[in-house]
Amino acid sequence: MSIYLDSAIASEAEAARELGWVKGITTNPTLLAKSDLPVQTILKRLTELTTGPVFYQLTASDLKDMITEGRAAYDIIGQQTVLKIPASLVGFQAVAALSPEIPCAVTAIYSASQAAVSQEAGAKYAIAYVNRATKLLGDGIALVREMASVLAGSNTEILAASIKSPQEAAASLQAGAHHLTLPLAMLQSLTTHELSLQTIDEFAKNGRGILQE
Repeated sequence: MSIYLDSAIASEAEAARELGWVKGITTNPTLLAKSDLPVQTILKRLTELTTGPVFYQLTASDLKDMITEGRAAYDIIGQQTVLKIPASLVGFQAVAALSPEIPCAVTAIYSASQAAVSQEAGAKYAIAYVNRATKLLGDGIALVREMASVLAGSNTEILAASIKSPQEAAASLQAGAHHLTLPLAMLQSLTTHELSLQTIDEFAKNGRGILQE
């Protein structure tokens, strides 16, 4: 299992790196648009701030242009590149064309059949927008469970995105997701619980340790 930062902001990538357990960075066109810097500059900086994968989402809609854009992204990011390609007829064509040379992730999956095609096209990851699927379909966790059933025994792994709570993150993993990608605030929220803080406070008030000697 890996947990990724979902952001294109360098300061957030720096904060995630300091956590010590965040394994890479996912971006998308909306996140990249939040910065005034050129996309190439942002991607290069993010690549410097993690030793793990950096996900870049293609924006082209034509197959030839998608292939060109994917290779251009690889020229910027290098060996850390994972291409996010939207789940569509032409998108799956792009995955089939690019996956032999660059790891690919199919994004915006809303059905188990799309997960199956992701596997056949050679995708390394199948991305489910869990909370958004709950809003649009009624049950995003059920979608992850259905995808996990279809992909069982394959080399395509489920990356759960659009996670809005620690409970939803845990439920996604329990349903079969292999990885999570979360905004910085959500990453931080995974680490805390009210009862944990109460217990820590009790130890601090009533206990002794090396620093108290």
